[in-house]
Amino acid sequence: MPATPAIPSAATRYSHAYDGLRSLLLSGSIPPDTRLTEADLTRMFDVSRSTMRTALARLTHEGYVTGEVNRGVRTRSFSVEEAADILEAREILESALAGKAAEQATAEEVEDLSRTIQDMEEAQTRGDQGAYSGCNQRFHQQLKQSSHQGTLARAYDTLLYPLVMRQYRNLSARHPRSGSLEEHKAVFLAVVTHNPAAAAAAMRHHVGSARRALLLDKTPTSSVS
Repeated sequence: MPATPAIPSAATRYSHAYDGLRSLLLSGSIPPDTRLTEADLTRMFDVSRSTMRTALARLTHEGYVTGEVNRGVRTRSFSVEEAADILEAREILESALAGKAAEQATAEEVEDLSRTIQDMEEAQTRGDQGAYSGCNQRFHQQLKQSSHQGTLARAYDTLLYPLVMRQYRNLSARHPRSGSLEEHKAVFLAVVTHNPAAAAAAMRHHVGSARRALLLDKTPTSSVS
């Protein structure tokens, strides 16, 4: 007799709803200040309302969405002041992580970073923006892991800077940003040469340059649905 299909546990269904919606929010697919209803979300992720409600409560607590009484939730929209604070915190934390990576990265981790830099170069040469963006994200994640500093890494992971970057990005600007690859190479070189001060400074410059390329001097137009 054929095996009976396994029924997903409550924890599995919850993780599916939470991880799925969080990934969707971080992808930038949903504009800031968009209303999300429980009914729509339960259909999207094929879970019960109680499961979706629990996932939404966690995402609200973590700042990914804001709750509305009897009206579901809205995706976060950040004021210029909030955005500036978050991005300043990112500069501080990520520069510290880069400095620790220069001290702690293993030979294997350095090799992984080297391959990512090479992939970024090839993506830029091809003009493949999607591939370059993926390599960019991979580089920053690899660097965080190479720091072997769990407390800093956890603090960094709580920042909502990807949402801020997507809300305030200049869609008319060139991508990747001019100088981005060279900035990544400077961070990598400092890690390879085990120079914590240089790695921290190079990362501070890189993240600061990305921040300055955003439209933080303007009030963004929010899409409400």
